[in-house]
Amino acid sequence: MCMKTTEFDYYLPEQLIAQTPIEPRDSSRMLVLHRRSKQIEHRTAQEIVHYLQHPDVLVINDTKVIPARLFGIKQDTKAQVELLLLKQLSEGKWETLVRPGRRIRPGAVLSFGSGRLMGEVKDITEAGGRVIEFQYEEPFETLLDDLGQMPLPPYIHEELKQRNRYQTVYAQKAGSAAAPTAGLHFTSDLIESIKSRGVTVCAITLHVGLGTFRPVKSENIANHHMHSEYYHVSSTVVDTILKAKDAGGRVVAVGTTTTRALEGIYQKHGRLAAEQGWTDIFIYPGFRFNVVDALLTNFHLPRSTLLMLVSAFAGKDFVLDAYKQAVDAKYRFFSFGDAMFIL
Repeated sequence: MCMKTTEFDYYLPEQLIAQTPIEPRDSSRMLVLHRRSKQIEHRTAQEIVHYLQHPDVLVINDTKVIPARLFGIKQDTKAQVELLLLKQLSEGKWETLVRPGRRIRPGAVLSFGSGRLMGEVKDITEAGGRVIEFQYEEPFETLLDDLGQMPLPPYIHEELKQRNRYQTVYAQKAGSAAAPTAGLHFTSDLIESIKSRGVTVCAITLHVGLGTFRPVKSENIANHHMHSEYYHVSSTVVDTILKAKDAGGRVVAVGTTTTRALEGIYQKHGRLAAEQGWTDIFIYPGFRFNVVDALLTNFHLPRSTLLMLVSAFAGKDFVLDAYKQAVDAKYRFFSFGDAMFIL
């Protein structure tokens, strides 16, 4: 079946793109989609607790966004450069995006923070990025905290006044170039309320890369290639999920990132297994879900792989109709926007 990228387009007024996070986090609106009945409800994120019960498992992504945007100079010409860290390849070596890219060739030396962080361009990636090897004497995390900025998506034009608002409250493992935004709706109190209903909350890690958010440019979506992202799913999480399913519980994934990690492992092995590695799984309509039973997610960009994943989970026509209702009801869209809960 040939499915075209244009089938995943929808109308979105620019004023509905959320520019700032809402306070408190769990006061976001939440559009609830019931897959079997095709019913739609209008709720708030804090009301998700009413849809969860023992022995369900809520699976979160505990990745932490790093201040991955750096501003510096090209050492020889003193020209200004902007760098975005995408993926750590090894100790001190990163895949990056650089602007202006045309002038930054292999061998170029870049300086950040008056020389506190130095980087040499080693290679050019197939996607046009740069592989850079850094030299530094201070801890790398300290340098990023001092010199880096949070890598907000290009559709957010307002300044982020509190850096932690682009982190989930349970962020632990540093490595993402973007936030797993479905998790931004949770407060510590909401998580405790969910646990009080006998729901187990467990964490996997998937470091979010920018490739996830890039629009699909090929006419046939099957020709799109996903960039790989690092994930880690522990044996404890696998055991928890399998026991819950045996007891009749549901696996409720917080975000498309969590979904990709769990379903990617199942697709690879034919079962859920403890594993760490890289996944480039692309989930679109026709995909059979084997692990995830319910999904909390945000509203995604037109023609994006994330919208395609959600359409695979709930049905394209149902999802696009829900998006139209969300636009009519003036829901807030994208990273700092409202939520959609699919049961």
